Amino acid sequence: MSFLENIKLFFQGALDMKGRSISHIENEAEESMDQFMLLCFSDLLGIDMPTTYYALELLPYLGDDLESWLKRMDSKKSVWESRGAGLDIDP
Repeated sequence: MSFLENIKLFFQGALDMKGRSISHIENEAEESMDQFMLLCFSDLLGIDMPTTYYALELLPYLGDDLESWLKRMDSKKSVWESRGAGLDIDP
């Protein structure tokens, strides 16, 4: 490969916001939101947390997302399965 072709591939990989990077960012944002919702409303899943009383103040702001979050948490079999599925690693 020529030097210019290597430079082209480098910038294509670093600046390609239309490709896979957007989906990775969206997946990480959804995962972070799931973790936040788990900390706030874990008692809905049967996990006792002492901060649940204070998290109820956030319910008006997060109420729209609560139902979809509960469905996602019920459908997950394993945390590691969902994290590893998006890595595109060949066995």
